[in-house]
Amino acid sequence: MSVKIEQSWKEYLGEEFEKPYFKLLTDFVRDEYKHHVCYPPAKLIFNAFDLCPFNEVKVVIIGQDPYHEPGQAHGLCFSVNDGVAYPPSLVNIFKEIEDDMGTPPHKTGNLICWVQQGVLLLNATLTVRAHMAGSHQRKGWEEFTDAVIKKISKEREHVVFLLWGSYAQSKSVYIDTEKHLVLKSAHPSPLSAYRGFFGNKHFSKTNDYLRQHGQQPIEW
Repeated sequence: MSVKIEQSWKEYLGEEFEKPYFKLLTDFVRDEYKHHVCYPPAKLIFNAFDLCPFNEVKVVIIGQDPYHEPGQAHGLCFSVNDGVAYPPSLVNIFKEIEDDMGTPPHKTGNLICWVQQGVLLLNATLTVRAHMAGSHQRKGWEEFTDAVIKKISKEREHVVFLLWGSYAQSKSVYIDTEKHLVLKSAHPSPLSAYRGFFGNKHFSKTNDYLRQHGQQPIEW
């Protein structure tokens, strides 16, 4: 099956695109976008991959679902388009970065600057119907994004995985901790941020690890 995705990912994930589940997933997504308003825009479904080639991935942040309100989602977990109000989890992410790194607050919720430095902002489910959180879960996206995590774990070395909340932490079974750094904490949502996300210092720990392995740190 021909999938419009950045070439290096196409090479590493080509076998996934030929599996029966992916055909069913593609049919489902096409039908949803044809008959309903869905996010992100179709051309941005694989935005995280298109902006961050396979061999440039240094950090993986795992989210669950795209934002499901107008103008927010653009294919990068936790990120929103320029000019869009920060969702609560993103507010807390920026607060922790400021406390951890001493850097001033971001002027935009668009995290493309991270992606261009090698941060894969990976939602487990890559599409959603408008106003219906979780509406595209268990349709095949999770099988695909689990394959992405496994492939990075197998083929790369010294990647940092940031797993916030129980859902993201469940993906740790696919990661070789002998080769990679896995950092876990509570989710940054207002419901849980004070139970271990604030003060986790994941951003400085990530940069320390990258430096130790001869890689450029991330400008968070």
